[in-house]
Amino acid sequence: MELSSRITEEEYSDIDQNAPQWKDWRWQIAHTVRDLDTVEKVLGITFSPQERQELEETIQKFPLAATPYYLSLIKVEEYAQDPVFLQAIPSPDELIIEDCDLEDPLAEDSDSPVPGITHRYPDRVLFLVSNVCAMYCRHCTRKRRVGDRDRIPTWEEMEAGIAYIREHPEIRDVLLSGGDPLMLPDELIDRILTELRMIPHVEVIRIGSRTPVVLPFRITDKLVSVLKKHQPIWLNTHFNHPQEITPTAERALAKLADAGIPLGNQSVLLAGVNDCPRIMKALVQKLVKNRVRPYYLYQCDLSEGLSHFRTPVGKGIEIIENLIGHTSGFAVPTYVIDAPGGGGKIPVMPTYLISYSTNKVILRNYEGVITTYREPDHYTTIFCDRNCKECSLQLNLKGGEEQHVVGIARLLSDYDEATALVPVDSERMARRDDEEE
Repeated sequence: MELSSRITEEEYSDIDQNAPQWKDWRWQIAHTVRDLDTVEKVLGITFSPQERQELEETIQKFPLAATPYYLSLIKVEEYAQDPVFLQAIPSPDELIIEDCDLEDPLAEDSDSPVPGITHRYPDRVLFLVSNVCAMYCRHCTRKRRVGDRDRIPTWEEMEAGIAYIREHPEIRDVLLSGGDPLMLPDELIDRILTELRMIPHVEVIRIGSRTPVVLPFRITDKLVSVLKKHQPIWLNTHFNHPQEITPTAERALAKLADAGIPLGNQSVLLAGVNDCPRIMKALVQKLVKNRVRPYYLYQCDLSEGLSHFRTPVGKGIEIIENLIGHTSGFAVPTYVIDAPGGGGKIPVMPTYLISYSTNKVILRNYEGVITTYREPDHYTTIFCDRNCKECSLQLNLKGGEEQHVVGIARLLSDYDEATALVPVDSERMARRDDEEE
C-alpha cells in the first residue's frame, strides 16, 4: 500500500466530512499525517521552536502517523491535555528510557516457536499477520516493530504459522494480531481465515483491531461479510476514552454486532488520558450501550518510552473499585498486569474477602457492608485421580481433553504429588545442585 507523506491544508479543508472521500478508508490511509507541519496546519496550532525541536527528535526514534479522522476528534482549544492528542502526537517524554523499560517487555519473541507465532498459554496462540496499523499509537507496547510498520508478512511466512497451529492439536483458540489484521486486503483476510477454519481443532478465531477507533470506515459491508462467513469470530477493539466513541465508530460497531460477531474492548490505563474513575465509567457504559463488552483494563507495559503513561497499580484498583457495584457487572473489565518476561496476564482486583474460618467466610461489598457467608456443614469431597470413567460427576471430555495441568491448578490437584512451584534457576536450587555435586 503506497502511503502519502503528508496532506496539505487546502486538501484537508476542501474535504467535507460527509463526502465520499472522507469516508473512504483508503483515502484516510493515503493521507496519513506524518509530519509536524501538517499537524499544525490540520489543527490550526503552532509549536514553539523548542517544542518543535524536541518533537522532531522524538519522531526520529518513534515516528508520527495518524489518520485525518482520528485527528479530527481532537478538541483544539485544549489540545495539550486532549486524550486523542496525547495518544496520537509524539511527546519528548517518549525519549526517557527507564532502567526497567524493555524492548520486548512481554517476551513475545522468546515464546515464538516460528516467526509470527507466540505460544504462551496452553490452548491458544497469538498469530501476528501484519505489521501495518492505521496509526502509530504513542502507547504501543510493540514499539520495537516500528521500523517495519508498513511491512506485510509474506504468505510463505504466514503458512509457517498456520502449519504450526495445524501440528499442535492443543491449540483451540487463535488470536490474529499485528499490527492490525484488518489493515490487510479483504481477500487476504478471507484466505487466512479459510486456512484456519480448515484445522479441526481450531474452535475460536479472535481478531484484535483498533480500526473501529482510529479508522472506522475500514468496517465495510464487504469486510463484515468476509468475517461473518468464518464464524465463530470474536473481535476485540481498543477504545481508551469515551471521546473516541463517535457516531461513525458506533455505526462501525453496529455493523459488526449485527453480523453476530461478539465484541470486546481492551483499554490501557494511561496517565493523563483515562486515569479517572468517572472517565472509565463513562467509557464502559458507552461501550456496553454499543454492544461491546469491556474485557481488559491493562496496566501500561514496561515498553521503552512509555514511562510517562504509566500509573501506580493503585490507580487501576481505585478505578475498578468505582465500577464494581456502581455499574452493571458485565460493564466491569478485568484489571490485569501483563507480567514482564512473558508471565502472562495477572488479574489485580480489589479485595472483597476479609477473613474466613472453617465454617464462615467474611465478605464486604462495594458499599462497605460486611457480611457472613455460612459454609456447608456437610460436604463430601470428591478427590480427583484423573480416572474420569469412574467419576460420580457427569463429565464428558469428548472434544475438550486437557493436555496437562500447570501452575496453581497443579498444586490444587489430587493426582499430582507436587507440593511447591520453585523456579529452577533460584539461588536455593543452585545451592542444592552444588551440594549434590
